[in-house]
Amino acid sequence: MANVIVIGAGLGGIPAAFELRKNLPKQHRVTLIGERPYFEFTPSNPWIAVGWRTGEQTRVEMREPLERKGIDWVVGRVERIDAEHGSLTLADGKTLSYDYLVIATGPRLAFEEVPGLGPEGHTQSVCTQSHAEQAWRRYQEFLEKPGPMIIGAAPGASCFGPAYETAMIIDADLRKRKLRDRVPITYVTSEPYIGHMGLGGVGDSKGLMESELRERHIKWITNAKITGVVPGEMSVQELDEAGALKKEHKLSFAFSAIIPAFKGVDAVAAVPGLCNPRGFVLIDRQQRNPKYPNIYSVGVCVAIPPVEATPVPTGAPKTGYMIESMVSAAAANIAAAIAGETIDAEATWNAVCLADFGDTGAAFVALPQIPPRNTTWSRKGKWVHLAKIAFEKYFLRKVRTGSLTPVYETYVLKALGTVSLKGDGR
Repeated sequence: MANVIVIGAGLGGIPAAFELRKNLPKQHRVTLIGERPYFEFTPSNPWIAVGWRTGEQTRVEMREPLERKGIDWVVGRVERIDAEHGSLTLADGKTLSYDYLVIATGPRLAFEEVPGLGPEGHTQSVCTQSHAEQAWRRYQEFLEKPGPMIIGAAPGASCFGPAYETAMIIDADLRKRKLRDRVPITYVTSEPYIGHMGLGGVGDSKGLMESELRERHIKWITNAKITGVVPGEMSVQELDEAGALKKEHKLSFAFSAIIPAFKGVDAVAAVPGLCNPRGFVLIDRQQRNPKYPNIYSVGVCVAIPPVEATPVPTGAPKTGYMIESMVSAAAANIAAAIAGETIDAEATWNAVCLADFGDTGAAFVALPQIPPRNTTWSRKGKWVHLAKIAFEKYFLRKVRTGSLTPVYETYVLKALGTVSLKGDGR
């Protein structure tokens, strides 16, 4: 009997556990470890930040769905991984052994890299549900005394979609409240241009996103290096294309939400030879770590190089469609390894994104993610806003029923409709 453990109960870990259970004979054990007793649908967080959703509406208690599928469920934080001996230690001191390990922890949010950044500093975040709930509390205070607002992404950020979504959703919410005329909004980003998104752009995403910001009267600063935040003021260095200082900004704000850079979580980053210097797990084409071939990794915690060098560092995003593809490959390869068969499944590293703008939205497709590409495609319309709302309900229902895989192929790709997303993409 093989014992397979998945660390992380998020957008990568939950489907990994379900798909492993589906692929493996019943005599093999699948265990999922998560820090909270519930699953959070992270893409809903910008809605929580403006009060359009509550945390309870976008989470699922996981014990019953997992146990119904025969998956062991452990609520706890992993403190240490002994990769040499195939064991891990939880915060309560309990030790678990594994034959195969899937790391799907997501990132550690590196707020400390910019003094004053983050919910414990002077800016808000939509990276976790608790952060989004705190942002909503702060936003309600802001509504009583509106003023300038700064939304954006810090140096080294790799997840730009939620930053754009937050800016657009807040704009839409303020217009509904008849307060938009009292709130100057500036979008501050490490991207070299609007619509870069860590992908080198997707089709004419530059023109599409610049047009959207102009229509909403949102100013922007690109090649922006946030260097520090104090109450009510953000220090920003704007660089030129060569990386030289172009302008220093001191920006006042009454509310700010900034996506930080990501790093690997401490327990994973501490394993010798497992990760790159930022703590992201090194993997081969089969999602395996080269040093520890019984360790696989999927999702935001894997090491992917930036698409291109930029004056201010930007990382490559890992979208839901890409994560799902990683999960399918890892689960298939673990099943093959246990059965003594050839390990040859590979993920298709394609980027598919539905970005909600509050009252409209934009869809982006990049096949593969790293250019040159076979397909680049972007479209804007209210249908994207409606599709993302429907997808939230669809995804949460799939989690509750334990039938989560493959959700992007059966829903998002149908929503896009006009584009064929099959093919190599690696």
